Amino acid sequence: MSPRLDARRQAGAGAGFMLLGAVMIQWSAALVTGVFGLLGPSATSAWRFLLGAVVLVVVTRPRVRQWNRHQWRGALALGLSVAFMNQCFYQAIARIPLGSAVALEFMGPFVVAAFGKRTARHVVLVGLAGVGVVALTRPGSGLTAWGAIFALGSGLGWGAYVFSSHRVGDVTKGFEGLAVSMSIAALVTLPWSLGSSAKLWHHPSALARVGLVAVMSIVIGFGAELQGLRRVRPSTAAVLLATDPAVAFFIGWLLLSQSVHKFDYVGVTCVMLASVGVTYDSARAVGVGELAQ
Repeated sequence: MSPRLDARRQAGAGAGFMLLGAVMIQWSAALVTGVFGLLGPSATSAWRFLLGAVVLVVVTRPRVRQWNRHQWRGALALGLSVAFMNQCFYQAIARIPLGSAVALEFMGPFVVAAFGKRTARHVVLVGLAGVGVVALTRPGSGLTAWGAIFALGSGLGWGAYVFSSHRVGDVTKGFEGLAVSMSIAALVTLPWSLGSSAKLWHHPSALARVGLVAVMSIVIGFGAELQGLRRVRPSTAAVLLATDPAVAFFIGWLLLSQSVHKFDYVGVTCVMLASVGVTYDSARAVGVGELAQ
């Protein structure tokens, strides 16, 4: 097999993994909203981490005794960032539509990338993203102030998650890094899971749903994203990740019967185009810098 053909196959597989991860994570988010009434968003997120971490540790059996300082730092950064990201995200989707939450979530890393390189092109892209946000937050869109704040907070965690997941993917093998990172997230959020254990044990159907969500999002979703990030260039990953709002709007419409207005199409399109432009430029610059070293 030629190196070029092998590279194409790796890129195709990486794109497939990342798309699978996006679908599974947003699909699980739609399913988990049915548990919010019983446990609340924070406890639901905590149980998702706890059950997902148990599955990953049992399957991978990470050999942490052989780990070095860099591996532990990467896993700690990923665990903390993903715990913060998901806690904010679940608070957001408990208050606002799924698609709008993901679109606003994406604004966190977008703003950081946009203002990291102040060019005329980026100024235009920031303006385009601003038009998208105005369209999404129009009166009657179903957004609330706290929902938007939590979604933007999740965006800050998302930016840290992407950076730390790249690092974990580079310094660990297989799914060991993911298993340790999710275990750290489970420990950080443990007070919420312990405080709601009695409610969950008395509702087996809710426990089954949270278990399903944990497997879908943490084991399959995050696992697929990690495999994808290992196979594609950072610039390609940036473009693929920018499709998350569209996936979220579709799943929210399909599974949660959340209405999609014409302004939602305008808003998510503007946010996606601006995000693709800014994150692609940023990731491409990083890739060129790495090649020059």
